Amino acid sequence: MIREVVRSAYAKWIPVIGREPRPMNADYERAVQEHQIDLMYIGSRMVGLIETMLRDDHLWIESVAVGPSDQGKGLGRQLLAHAECKAIEAGCPEIRLLTNAAFEANVALYEKTGYLIVEREPFMGGITVYMSKKLNGPSSCRQPAREAFRLG
Repeated sequence: MIREVVRSAYAKWIPVIGREPRPMNADYERAVQEHQIDLMYIGSRMVGLIETMLRDDHLWIESVAVGPSDQGKGLGRQLLAHAECKAIEAGCPEIRLLTNAAFEANVALYEKTGYLIVEREPFMGGITVYMSKKLNGPSSCRQPAREAFRLG
């Protein structure tokens, strides 16, 4: 189910970059063993997920995915808020991620939620954008309803 949500969420970017985005081809059997994947549900239906990795000085967001029929409803923002709370609970002062510069809607969402572009570099004919968000501690944690998540 994880693979299906990710593939459907990222499929819209294929015509933009001329290839499948890397999350579409990730090894999710391995990822569930090595990373934290929190699944978002509405009722019994999985609508999205966020894949994270705890590092010494930050929480790394490997992937954020919301199924196409549920995009534009604020679920991506909820997933990002969930990751912030995880980082704060773990004592991390920062969250980091990367995205493709061609994914303009994603870059805009991250910027609207407080992420700053810290680096750009060429990658596979495009530009990778590295982003970071400094966290302010527990007061910045606006946790979505826990019952919406099933921890992976």
